[in-house]
Amino acid sequence: MASTVAEQGEDEQDTSGPRQSGGDRGDGGGRAGAARKRVGRVDWRIRLRRDKSLILMTLPAVGLLLVFNYLPMVGTITAFQYYDPLDGISNSEWAGLANFRQLFGDPLFWHSLENTLYISAVQLVLFFPIPILLALLLNSVLNSRIRSVIQAITFLPHFYSWVLVVTLFQQMIGGAGLLNQFLRQHNAGTWDFMTNPHTFSLLVTSQVVWKDAGWGIIVFLAALSAIDQNLYEAAASDGAGRWRRLWHITLPGMRSVIVLMLVLRLGNALSVGFEQLLIQRFAVGHDASDVLDTFSFYYGIGTQNYSYGAAAGIFKSVISLLLIWGANKLAHRFGEDGLYRK
Repeated sequence: MASTVAEQGEDEQDTSGPRQSGGDRGDGGGRAGAARKRVGRVDWRIRLRRDKSLILMTLPAVGLLLVFNYLPMVGTITAFQYYDPLDGISNSEWAGLANFRQLFGDPLFWHSLENTLYISAVQLVLFFPIPILLALLLNSVLNSRIRSVIQAITFLPHFYSWVLVVTLFQQMIGGAGLLNQFLRQHNAGTWDFMTNPHTFSLLVTSQVVWKDAGWGIIVFLAALSAIDQNLYEAAASDGAGRWRRLWHITLPGMRSVIVLMLVLRLGNALSVGFEQLLIQRFAVGHDASDVLDTFSFYYGIGTQNYSYGAAAGIFKSVISLLLIWGANKLAHRFGEDGLYRK
């Protein structure tokens, strides 16, 4: 019996030796890792059948994107032509970079770019933080019914057209508006905000705040709802007040979304509202209201110089692409994902 047990022990030692060798263990680990990769990888045909319903749901949006965003990009070739609608793109005379040389030598173009950057900077400073503050205030309201009412009221102006928004502002703070009527009744000096070119940037920013601030809080409210509530309870049990919880839990939880929205805002910095400025252009003059979009419209389409307007549009697109690329790189530098992970 003793010899049998000893022989079995020797056999177990002999068989266990090779399994503990480094080379065999490494090969086994590599094969296991490859097998796991093969198991985890799903064939594209299986994914297509699995996500068929989601793909069908996105097809209308993809179709709209192709028709209204990508197909018109074929027309950008007119920026390098002396485009004539009667001859078409294929028969128009080639101009090379002549339209861009004319564009960069036009003082009206640089003045429009200056107005665009200035209005965009004012809106970035005065408008961008407001949806964040509104989301924080709404999140602090405990009564869900009151929160829903406030949310609906702030959402409503987003669905108004710019014609209606400008009309309402004209009725309130225009030369014959309610504010000036009140000031005249009390023998006070009147203010005319609607035709003052020096305060035009503040006027358009206030209109954007009133119209779109409520709509802009949707993303930030979603970010607030994703924060773990147990963190607030743990911080409160440790004696942290409301401001400390806001600073150490709420804002860090919203940081990635704030950075993402900031990147998108910087990428859209050269688009400051075509319809809004077009409606008010004659009230304040073109010196204060002309931006890149209105410049392309008036000096491109308005004068039937379509190639010139297309050149201005390409310039705007390239600068916007560089802005969003640089902002995304800066987000990666601060450890955030931005539009995509590094």
